[in-house]
Amino acid sequence: MEPSPILLEFPESLETERLLVRAPRWGDGAAVTAALRESLDELRPWMSWVQDAPSAEESEAICRQARLRFLERTDLRFYLTLKEDGEFVGSSGLHHIDWEARRFEIGYWVRTGSSGKGYVTEAVDGIVRFAVERLSATRIEIRCDARNTRSWRVAERAGFTLEGTLRSARIGVEGTFTDTRVYAKVRGHEF
Repeated sequence: MEPSPILLEFPESLETERLLVRAPRWGDGAAVTAALRESLDELRPWMSWVQDAPSAEESEAICRQARLRFLERTDLRFYLTLKEDGEFVGSSGLHHIDWEARRFEIGYWVRTGSSGKGYVTEAVDGIVRFAVERLSATRIEIRCDARNTRSWRVAERAGFTLEGTLRSARIGVEGTFTDTRVYAKVRGHEF
């Protein structure tokens, strides 16, 4: 029998060439708030949770909840900061976790000022390695709105295979049905 996920020991951070990819900490709220405020126009069409800029207090509460979920192993959010100067550039993580099947979904966003520099693809590559080596992942997915070209191009640059498009799979931010592209890496195929 597998041990309870809460008993799994693994590091709270990893490094890539330019990034420190780490679990949320108490005190991260101000940096997250600044990045979200800067990036509202780019994030609003795709992310229902960021339609309005959160206050620093709201962001701090969200960061603390993310920290607790990380410790519980129910959701593994990571914050992306530059190793060079500690600047917060975005967030990624392993979500919708099925510990029995060792299946994870990667989500991500990047602040507007850091967009187009390859940080998200670099973070996704690092998180995939982490999931495979430390969590024994068998399947890692990226799901995104079919209209969100920037998001699905990250999946393609990171070597994920497009498995299909789910038609009218969810209600988009604007309240209409949208299609979802499903990409995956699977043990024995892509890793």
